[in-house]
Amino acid sequence: MTQIHDSGGVRSADGASPAPAKLTLLTMTSMVVGSMVGAGVFSLPSRFAQATGVAGALIAWTVAGLGMLMLALVFQTLAVRRPQLDAGVYAYAKAGFGEYLGFFSAFGYWASACVGNVTYWVLIMSTLGAVAPALGEGQTLLAVVLSSIGLWAFFLLIRRGVREATAINRIVTVAKLVPILVFIVLALFCLDPAVFARNITGADYGGSLFPQVRSTMLVTVFVFLGVEGANVYSRHARRREDVGRATVLGFLSVFAVFASVTIVSYGILPLREIAALRQPSMGQVLQAAVGTWGNVFVSAGLIISVLGAYLAWSLMAAEVLFVAARDDDMPRFLRRSTVADVPVAALFLSTCLSQLVLVITFFSGDAFNFALDLTSALSLIPYLLAAAYALKIALHRPPGATRREGTTRELAVAALATLYTVFLLYAAGLTFVLIAFVVYAPATVLFVMARREQVRTVFTPRELVIFAVSVAGAVAGIVALATGTIHL
Repeated sequence: MTQIHDSGGVRSADGASPAPAKLTLLTMTSMVVGSMVGAGVFSLPSRFAQATGVAGALIAWTVAGLGMLMLALVFQTLAVRRPQLDAGVYAYAKAGFGEYLGFFSAFGYWASACVGNVTYWVLIMSTLGAVAPALGEGQTLLAVVLSSIGLWAFFLLIRRGVREATAINRIVTVAKLVPILVFIVLALFCLDPAVFARNITGADYGGSLFPQVRSTMLVTVFVFLGVEGANVYSRHARRREDVGRATVLGFLSVFAVFASVTIVSYGILPLREIAALRQPSMGQVLQAAVGTWGNVFVSAGLIISVLGAYLAWSLMAAEVLFVAARDDDMPRFLRRSTVADVPVAALFLSTCLSQLVLVITFFSGDAFNFALDLTSALSLIPYLLAAAYALKIALHRPPGATRREGTTRELAVAALATLYTVFLLYAAGLTFVLIAFVVYAPATVLFVMARREQVRTVFTPRELVIFAVSVAGAVAGIVALATGTIHL
């Protein structure tokens, strides 16, 4: 029988608290890459072609690349400046802006991971649906049932131990990059200059490039989710400086891959045809270039890639809840972990939320794209708070600081990262911001539970104002859904 301990003080049978797994730079870099390279990359050709042409795509990747690089550098800086803060995104929000916003950051990041995990199963079933029509585009009853079985099978795998799961992730990360790199090479070799030239301006969509670029921003956020993966898992790092190095190395590697996949696709088919492709559109593009075997090859790579990303995100989602509970910002039951250092209660709750969202996709008109956009919207508040915290410490040297804070470079990076995340909120639009509030506001129940366990006042005056704003946003979102102003 698996032994369970509570990080609040219960020890294992031999009387010693289990030591957390210590991860190397290579393993942490693979976790960053593994968490970013998932479902999103296989949907890029169609999602970009639905919005813009080559010129708009180049601008979008430049904006997203620079913005996400600033965020990666923020996480690198904070890992060094604040080594005592574990589970990065959540811990930074709490340190900078108080417990309630820290709670929101933890919950929002966790919820985005759980919703994102659903996109993986939807895309797997959609891929298999090409040969098994009963699976449709990943949201039929059979698809939901099979996806649910997969959800709980991974729960049992990860429950066996962190060391075992991260070792599998490192292997899968290498395996899933191969078909993506092969796609880039083959698409480049088969690129038709005439087709590429016709797709440059994105004239089919008319107007200026700005709205075209804006409409791609949520998908770029989605594919880059996981750039903070090393920070989230920082308590397991063998050396603290490896956290920042893994973040930047992982980001630069993945950015090159994502941009390449998007741009070379414009040289295979006309814009409108790419936009109309069934997901995963990368396989359809390669099929147009080299034949049916190309689609089969990419589809096999997609399944490996998505399962690897699901593993990485399941680990990170559970880790955020576990650390928040350990710091008394979530209910105490989420502190429970096995002697193998797996936060089993947090992992169970994560799987339950993914299961709930998976059921909701059965009623959605476009399950994959809705889950993708909602995942991105939920992650924006945590990213904004982390960037704003970096800006705060760059502007103000805290008492007792032993290192020089607020250098020009750190200030510039933090300011640009903050501006970028504000722009992303604007680009997301009111629809997904309101839906995000619908998810955020009810989560306050967990915050209230944690405060009552500690026999503390539930809300300070400042926290009560934040709570009122979140409830108002949630009510507006529910009304909009009920009246059909916005829909799933």
